Amino acid sequence: MVLPSSLELPATADCHVHLRQGKLLKNVIKTVRDGGCSTVFVMPNLSPPIDTVEQAEAYHAELISLEPRIEYLMSLYMSKNITPETVRAAKKSGKIHGIKVYPQGVTTGSEEGVVSLDPYYPVLEAMQQVGLVLNLHGEVPSGPNINMTTAEAYFLPTLLKLHKDFPSLKIVLEHCTTRLAVENVRSCGPNVAGTITAHHLSLTRDDVFGDPWHFCKPVAKSPQDREALCKAAVSGDPKFFFGSDSAPHPLSAKHVVPGKKAAAGVFTAPACSQLVLSALEEAAERGEIKSSALTQQNIVKFLSTNGRAFYGLKPAEGRISLTRDEALIPKTIGERDSDVEVAVFKGGNKTWGLEWLT
Repeated sequence: MVLPSSLELPATADCHVHLRQGKLLKNVIKTVRDGGCSTVFVMPNLSPPIDTVEQAEAYHAELISLEPRIEYLMSLYMSKNITPETVRAAKKSGKIHGIKVYPQGVTTGSEEGVVSLDPYYPVLEAMQQVGLVLNLHGEVPSGPNINMTTAEAYFLPTLLKLHKDFPSLKIVLEHCTTRLAVENVRSCGPNVAGTITAHHLSLTRDDVFGDPWHFCKPVAKSPQDREALCKAAVSGDPKFFFGSDSAPHPLSAKHVVPGKKAAAGVFTAPACSQLVLSALEEAAERGEIKSSALTQQNIVKFLSTNGRAFYGLKPAEGRISLTRDEALIPKTIGERDSDVEVAVFKGGNKTWGLEWLT
C-alpha cells in the first residue's frame, strides 16, 4: 500500500456534478457528503435546460432546501437565450459561476446544445469582462471520420482557438480523458484548466466495451491516456482539479435491450473522494505514477484547493477523515426496483470509510 491507512483532508470540491431533478434529485443529493464534498459545481443540462438566471436561482434554492450544508456553484446552459445581458446578470447574482457549452448531440441533455460558437462571441467577450468561467464539454459530434474514441481530440483545436481569441477568459476543459487533452491544457495560459473524474482515473476503453455501467461521455481511452490523467492529478499543477462528472441514471436507462442504447453516465457521488484515492494508489502500484508524487499535499491540491482557487473561493472549512477498507460502496441508491434506483460505480467493493470531522 502506498498511502497510509488513514488520512485527514480538507473537504473535497467537486467541480463538475450532475444532481438531476425531481425524485432522482432528492435521492442523489443525499449522497454528496458521503463522497466527502462540501462544494459542488452543478451542471445545467436538465429538462428544460437551465439557461436563465431565474431558473438557476430557483434550482439553487431547491438544492439548499434539500441539503443546506453544501456550497452550490450554479451554471447556465449555453443556448440562444444567453446574451451579454444574461452574463452580466449571472455574475451579479453571486450564485452563477460558469456557462456550460454542450456541442449539440454529444451527450445526455445536449439536444439544445451549440452547433458553432461563432455566434456567441459577444457572450464570450462579456464573460471575459466580468470573470464568468466558460465550461466546455470537449467533444465534437460523431461523423464520417469521427467516433467516440476520437471526439475529444477533434475538439481540442476549438479550445486553443477560444484561448487565443479570449486570452483573459477563464476556461475549463471538462472531464479530460486523453494525454493530448492534458498536453493542450498545459500549453495554454493560467486561465485554462481541466477537470479529471474518478472513473477516468480508473477505467480504460477495455473496461467500457460490453459494460453499460462503465459507459460515459467522453468514453474512457487507452491505458496510456489513463496514465497521463493520473500523473496530472498528482502533479500539484493548479491547472488540474477534481470534477467527478457523477451522472446518475435509473437502472432502466442503463440496461441494454434490442433497439435501445445505454444512457451515458457513471454515478460516483456516494464515494467520489474515496474512489480517487483508490485509483491513484492503484496507478502507483502499477508503476504509472511515482509513489513519491502520491503525497497528501498533492492529493489536497487535486481534490480541494486547486478547484476552489480557480473559482476564486475560500479554502474548505470542513475536514474529513478517511480510513482504509472500513466501508462498502453501496450497490445502488434509491428505492429498490423503482424508477429512481441508480447503480453506483464499483458498488459492493470495499472502500475508504469517511467521517466528517468539522
